[in-house]
Order: sequence, then C-alpha cells, then structure tokens
Amino acid sequence: MNFYIYLLVTAGTTYLVRMLPLVLMKGRIRSRFLLSFLHYIPYAVLSVMTVPAIFFATGDLRTAAAGFIVALVLAWRGKSLLTVAAAACAAVLAAELLL
Repeated sequence: MNFYIYLLVTAGTTYLVRMLPLVLMKGRIRSRFLLSFLHYIPYAVLSVMTVPAIFFATGDLRTAAAGFIVALVLAWRGKSLLTVAAAACAAVLAAELLL
C-alpha cells in the first residue's frame, strides 16, 4: 500500500512542477532578467551535477584534476565534445600511469 502512496505523491509533485508555470504565466515573459535566468538554468544544473562527479570519478584527485584541466582548456578553445572527452580520458590515463 505504501508503494501506491509514494507513487501518487511523486506523480503529483512531478505534474505540479510542470503544470504550475503554464497556469500561472499566461502571457509572454518580457523581463530580460527572467529570460536570461531561464536561459542559463540548464547549463548551471548540468555543471553542478557534472563537475563534482569529475573529481570523484577516479581514485586519485590529482588524476581527476589533470583530466579536468585538459578538458577545460580544450573546451575553452572551442574543440568538439568528442575531442574534449577523448583528450580528458587520455590525460587521466597518462596521469594514472605516471603516478
């Protein structure tokens, strides 16, 4: 019986999160601040979830930092996602072999 209660609560909260903005905001959003805020939310959430996981993905913080720095530099220079990911993995592997 508890499972069905948990399922209903989860379904209700998930539905409310998606339904309330549609009900409360009928017109177009004109605030530049709010539009900017809503634009950057996905990037902020992805960063908050990904960056800590990078540092705990390996057994050693130094090797994780090496991969992170390589990925950061290559991403800053505009390289493709595949290039950044492959180079970061290679940097971690090289650092693991050196240490």
